[in-house]
Amino acid sequence: MSSTDLLLTFNAGSSTVKIGIFAMDGDEARRIGKGVIDFRAEPLSLGLRRGSQIFDVPLKAKVTEDLRDVINETFALLAGHFDVAALRAAGHRVVHGGDRFTSAILLDDAAIDAVDALTPLAPLHQPQALRFIRALRHLKPHLAQTASFDTAFHATQDDLVRRFAIPRALHDDGIKRYGFHGLSYKFIAAELARKAPRAAKAVVAHLGSGASLCALGQGLSRDCSMGFSTLEGIPMATRPGALDPGVILHLAGERKQSFGEIEDLLYHRSGLLGISGISADTRDLLRDARPEARQAIDLFTLRIAGEIGRMAATLGGLDAVVFTAGIGEHQPEIRAGVAKRLSWLGLEIDEKANAANEFTISKRESRIAAHVIATDEEQIIADEALSLLGNG
Repeated sequence: MSSTDLLLTFNAGSSTVKIGIFAMDGDEARRIGKGVIDFRAEPLSLGLRRGSQIFDVPLKAKVTEDLRDVINETFALLAGHFDVAALRAAGHRVVHGGDRFTSAILLDDAAIDAVDALTPLAPLHQPQALRFIRALRHLKPHLAQTASFDTAFHATQDDLVRRFAIPRALHDDGIKRYGFHGLSYKFIAAELARKAPRAAKAVVAHLGSGASLCALGQGLSRDCSMGFSTLEGIPMATRPGALDPGVILHLAGERKQSFGEIEDLLYHRSGLLGISGISADTRDLLRDARPEARQAIDLFTLRIAGEIGRMAATLGGLDAVVFTAGIGEHQPEIRAGVAKRLSWLGLEIDEKANAANEFTISKRESRIAAHVIATDEEQIIADEALSLLGNG
């Protein structure tokens, strides 16, 4: 492959897609640009960055189920800034790989069907990735495509950690803890090994609109707050996190709510939005003086700290806490709120370093280190795609 070959990555969320543009330099994928499309915005546009240049380009295409028109127009716009003719592959983030996919794969028709079969395990996210995979397959049928799975990184967890206390037959049928945000945790594990190699036992808090924590032991996943679905764990923007199953029984039984109503409640009307009744965004809540906003933030930090304590038990100790993703990287108030609840573990935050979002935000005398590391899921997707192409 020449140094001019390009690789695109598609990181599809429930309502947005982040596009990474990478140059394939030998055995390395070097980012040269990024784009984002927010499907909630009207009118639709492609936000594009190349170096220090930032563009916001309107999209004329209508959003359809197959997304072919949007993808086609996106490629036409990218061609104005990058040599799209040199595109050699596209890598995709896929949330759920089940037990079948524990590493990245090249996508063919059979693999795409197998990924689709896992949609019931991730109904909010899996269909979005498949829309982009199929749209690209239609528009560029000979383009190599790969899938990187969020669940794959957690395949190193012990069977005991992955089990629910349910009949064994259900576990054997796939009802178990899988864990998510694995691409982010894989990136952070590598960065932590490079920047803080003594942090053998670390808990990483990936805090964004979707949020989870992962216990890393020697860089491997040992536990995760998310389990069977992306609903479990700590409260998120609109998802509740851990919830007594009896609540679901009550809603379905006593309140006669339908499956669709309960699903909407759990995915779209709970979490920080549900607690506060104000906003799902922690930035809004931190600026709001109303007690409901403060309570939402307090519950968020309480549950994060509680998960860190639980994961310290899984690891048999704790050397460091790492904050990442949008909230974790950019909101000192949230980090300070979590750290305050962990002072019993000997965590002491340096207020100046925390306010500046520095790499190390703990005091020198702190028994546990605290770090802030920017994550890069697209880099992992690109690296895994390049590895597969090199082995193909």
